[in-house]
Amino acid sequence: MRPDLVVIHFTAMTDTGSALDRLCDPVAEVSAHYLIDPDGIVHAMVPEDVRAWHAGAGAWGGVVDVNSRSVGIELCNDGRSPFAAAQMDALEEMLRGIMSRWSIPRERIIGHSDCAPGRKADPGRRFDWARLAMRGLAAPTPSSLQTGRFVDDMRRAGYTATDDPAILLAALRLRHRPWACGPRDARDEAIAHGLARDFPVDRKGASG
Repeated sequence: MRPDLVVIHFTAMTDTGSALDRLCDPVAEVSAHYLIDPDGIVHAMVPEDVRAWHAGAGAWGGVVDVNSRSVGIELCNDGRSPFAAAQMDALEEMLRGIMSRWSIPRERIIGHSDCAPGRKADPGRRFDWARLAMRGLAAPTPSSLQTGRFVDDMRRAGYTATDDPAILLAALRLRHRPWACGPRDARDEAIAHGLARDFPVDRKGASG
């Protein structure tokens, strides 16, 4: 396997030991390449060039088997708490290494909620995507005010797992407007249009 995506998750568990037990349990049929605990300690579990079972059903662009094209990183977090500084520092260092080794561009660093919208919400509202974007480790939120066709723009930006506008809106906001609420507005549509313009994903799943 040659990965060209990175998918970031949270464990939704309260402690690292429980997460490790589950990720290493063959009965659970779930795994990841790395687990990072709140103290920034990295647990390497699956080689990066070997398929891990972290993404499940979903899609990104033309990629419908995300597990076979991605490195999965689990962050030990209960889904409600802020991510620890040491954990984020370790994640940044890891991302730089993975991106360099496999020539993965920043726009192909995604969350589980991006490739499995409606089914998964991790890494969640408290994850600091803006911090990663400022360091060139994730796609930034577009500042453009131009709008387009929301569902078409989201699909062009990589969100191909569903055409449901409500699910796509929830996924967009988890990533780019985590505390926004209410009906879709012009800002949501402008973000989607900016992503489609700046980071288009072709039908084979590659960034254009």
